[in-house]
Amino acid sequence: MRVALIGATGFVGSAILKELTDRNHSIKAISRSINTESESNNVVPIQIDVNDTDALAADLKGADVVISAFNPGWTNPNIYEEFLTGAKNIQEAVKKADVKRFIVIGGAGSLLLDEELRVIDTPQFPEEIKPGAQAAAEYLEFLKNENQIDWEFFSPAIEMHQGTSGVRTGKYRLGLDNPVVGKDGRSVLSVEDVAVVIADEVEKQNFTKRRFTAGY
Repeated sequence: MRVALIGATGFVGSAILKELTDRNHSIKAISRSINTESESNNVVPIQIDVNDTDALAADLKGADVVISAFNPGWTNPNIYEEFLTGAKNIQEAVKKADVKRFIVIGGAGSLLLDEELRVIDTPQFPEEIKPGAQAAAEYLEFLKNENQIDWEFFSPAIEMHQGTSGVRTGKYRLGLDNPVVGKDGRSVLSVEDVAVVIADEVEKQNFTKRRFTAGY
C-alpha cells in the first residue's frame, strides 16, 4: 500500500516506519527534520512543516492512507496549542489531498476507566505531560465530527514509553474506549508492538470512525 507517515522520526513514528518498511509498503516518511537519504527503496523522506497545509496536501496526494504520529514534543512548553493546531492542519491537508483514510496516533489520557472517569482525570496522572494529553483528548472530540474522511484514532496503552519498549512480540489484544489491562492489572504495550497494531490496522481497516486501543 501507499502510506504517508507524518512524524516519521519520532519515538512512535520511527517504530511504525520500520514495521511498514519490513512489510514492503511504499512509504512517504514526513517530518520537520529528516535525513533525505533513505536506506530503503520503499521510503521517500520528505521534510515539511505540517502547518503548511497546501504543501503537505501536495505530498499526501496519491496515498492510500495517511498515518499521523505528529507530536510537537512532550517537553515543548507550547505543546497544547501546537498539538491542536498541527493536528487540525494535518486533517485539513488530508482532505485537500483527497485521501480517504486517516489514522491518528493519539494519547492514552482520554481512555475511560469507567463511564465518565478518564485516565487524565485521575490524581496519579503526571502533571508534566497533562497539557499534551489534554490536547490529544480535545482533538479526539474534534475528530469525531469529521464526516468527509474515514478517520481512526489510536490510544496507546497507558504504559507505552521507553521503559516498556525494546521488544517486538507481535502479540496484543485490542479494545475501544477502555484500557486493555493484563492479569497484573497494568495496561502495557511496547512501541514496537504499537507499530504492529498500526500496520495491521493499515492492512485490515477494522476501526473506521472509531477510537481503538491495544495492550498485552
